[in-house]
Amino acid sequence: MRHSVIVLIAVSCLSVFALAQAAEELVSKNIQAKGGLEKIKAITSVRMTGKLEGSDFKADQWHENKRPNLIRESMSLQGMTAVKAYDGSNGWQIQPFGGHKDPELIGEDDLRNLLLDADFDGPLVDYRQKGNTVEYLGHDEVEGDDALRLKVTLNNGDIIYYFLDPETNLEIRMEVQQFIRGSIRETVVEPGSYKAAGGVMFPFSISRRSKNSPRAETTTLEKIEVNVAIPDSDFELPASLKPTK
Repeated sequence: MRHSVIVLIAVSCLSVFALAQAAEELVSKNIQAKGGLEKIKAITSVRMTGKLEGSDFKADQWHENKRPNLIRESMSLQGMTAVKAYDGSNGWQIQPFGGHKDPELIGEDDLRNLLLDADFDGPLVDYRQKGNTVEYLGHDEVEGDDALRLKVTLNNGDIIYYFLDPETNLEIRMEVQQFIRGSIRETVVEPGSYKAAGGVMFPFSISRRSKNSPRAETTTLEKIEVNVAIPDSDFELPASLKPTK
């Protein structure tokens, strides 16, 4: 009996080790598929321009990202421009479509998505240093096609399920679970149409929707520029939001 228990424990330990090794190998293949760590790290800034299309609107959209974690996302429609930005410490926004034409701070709930986008290299690169954990969950399907599934638990407790194409090792779907005030917000993100910019593969099409809704918003990028000069002032907290001395 004791021998059987020891064998069972040994087999379990080997299985855990094998899964951990598979997760590590898959993360490494994903990074290599994107161009390799050296090329990824060589990019210090990114500017993306394109169109955002929903079921009843089409808007101009552009993103600016800068190391280590600065981001500004803008959308222009009907002569008005909405902005969301993070300066490394604070998130702020201008939402004229909701009648808010003056800058305001972003609440903790809405800041989650922005902080996720602000992670310059994404949660898989240097995941241990970021406090993230990665588990390999085996094979799955995405619209009938085979996919390799990873579970990434972020250091804030949120979870992202990555579905990777077995041939390219690139993401074809992410399912994001954010735990906010006792409830779960679930979002499905589907990147595609990968092309190289600065030697690194980027998705030029990104669809995003609530997991409980078939209605998606799709960003179609027209241009991605890397290592462009972007002043820190683009991300900086507006003067009206800075504490008075």
